[in-house]
Amino acid sequence: MDLVEPFEIGVFTFGELTKDAAGRPIDPARRLADVLEWARVADEAGLDVFGVGEHHRDDFAITSPQMVLSAIAAQTSRIRLTSTVTVLSSSDPVRVFEDFATLDLLSGGRAEITAGRGAYVESFPLFGQALERYDEYFEDRLDLLLRIRSRNPVTWSGTTRPPLDDAGIWPRPLQDELPIWIAVGGTPASVVRAATKGLPLYLAILGAPERFAPLADLYRTSARQAGREPNRIAVTSHFYAEPTSQGARDTFFPHYSSYIEQNMPRTGRLDRQALDAWAGPRGALFAGSPAEIVDKILWEHEILGHTRFLAQVGLGGLSRRDTLASIELLATEILPAVRAELAVR
Repeated sequence: MDLVEPFEIGVFTFGELTKDAAGRPIDPARRLADVLEWARVADEAGLDVFGVGEHHRDDFAITSPQMVLSAIAAQTSRIRLTSTVTVLSSSDPVRVFEDFATLDLLSGGRAEITAGRGAYVESFPLFGQALERYDEYFEDRLDLLLRIRSRNPVTWSGTTRPPLDDAGIWPRPLQDELPIWIAVGGTPASVVRAATKGLPLYLAILGAPERFAPLADLYRTSARQAGREPNRIAVTSHFYAEPTSQGARDTFFPHYSSYIEQNMPRTGRLDRQALDAWAGPRGALFAGSPAEIVDKILWEHEILGHTRFLAQVGLGGLSRRDTLASIELLATEILPAVRAELAVR
């Protein structure tokens, strides 16, 4: 009898520093304290995964996911710890592997890497890299990261860093194989890359969820054409829950509007009508009651077939109290309801 892994639900954050009405950004120390508290509560409440992302801008508090996740590891006991994402194009794969292997040892085997090319490009000039080699950097460094994971010592040569000749990479992780996911925002070539390499896939759902269904199909088809069994698919979405949908949207709107305006300015200004549309039954935003969110997760599962849902929390300066209450609802009402329904199906 085949064992089916349970559907996983978790939360993540970029540690954004949204400004208040007076133009004062959230203090980075306060935001990092918030992140640790969110992780502790998510762990105690029974969620499966906690993630933090990497940015190198003044409106985000987290530049090194592995540093923050190590602090979280000391305060949690069971929740899996992942980057969301590690900008591999502008990172040294040797250092990335060493850091996450160390995190794996510190956490008792709970570390994961989610590698991405990065939605923003500020890390390229910061680390002295040519932006026109954007794709080359990612392809080259992903190849090295996977080589380091699979063998030690390592002999490798590429085009974006010095070669390695029988080099030992230490420490090794506690897990037999450190999980490495690939995050994509909608580029078919990135989906095919993950599939042919046998890596699990994150889809960042920021537009209509239906438009990601062909990418999920492409992922599975490409894996089979490469002679592989398709790996797992996860999705990420913006999230806030309260007992009632109206209450959730009333609370969330001013914060989410500020987040979109300040931290995602390319999206444009968000008015209340747009938020209500995005949070509707077929929209990308998960802002509503637990029952409404359960229905949307199940609907997305029908069209995408994913087995992990990661909710981005604390957006737009939302209070710690409201964020923690939302995380509790995700763990105690939404997660068990989703699992129960999928077990019946």
